[in-house]
Amino acid sequence: MARTKTEKLLDLVNRRQIVRPRDLDHLGIPRNYLGRLVHRGELRKVERGLYTAIAMPASEHISLLAVSRKVPKAVVCLLSALRFHEIGTQAPFEVWMALDVKAWAPKIGSPSVRIVRLSGEALHFGVQEREISGGTIRVFSPAKTVADCFKFRHKIGIDVALEALRDCYRQKKATMNELREAAKVCRVANVMKPYMESL
Repeated sequence: MARTKTEKLLDLVNRRQIVRPRDLDHLGIPRNYLGRLVHRGELRKVERGLYTAIAMPASEHISLLAVSRKVPKAVVCLLSALRFHEIGTQAPFEVWMALDVKAWAPKIGSPSVRIVRLSGEALHFGVQEREISGGTIRVFSPAKTVADCFKFRHKIGIDVALEALRDCYRQKKATMNELREAAKVCRVANVMKPYMESL
């Protein structure tokens, strides 16, 4: 039995959680179906260009997915990556994303986004693709996240970096060798060394 375009669209939203108008193109669904389903109460407009199901289950990572859909080349980093990996006690009100120093940073109204600029190996080392809420995000590994916390300690505070290091090691989210390697890439090996030796 052939499915209607509305059924195909609702199935896509249930699988991906968040859809953009261009996601409909490969299914041959006109983009105006999004507005129709919002009007009928079957979809919710998260913000301009992002739609989700009305009955979407709550997820603390939905904002990471929303930003990742808008900026697919960005990598979740720093406080948002700590929260994602369940390291430390930080609960950021912004989504922290890393972009290449030359990359264009779009203006995103909601959720609030904080961009940090990285280049070369510091941008590509330790990037993991993780499935969440029916979508994929790019996030730095726990070891790289801790090293970044030391690299950006003037932005987030040395106390946050120290808590991240202790918690990451105690929870066995990263080995000492992984932490050392990430510290070298981020050029903070000398800064981290005394703290790592005290663990």
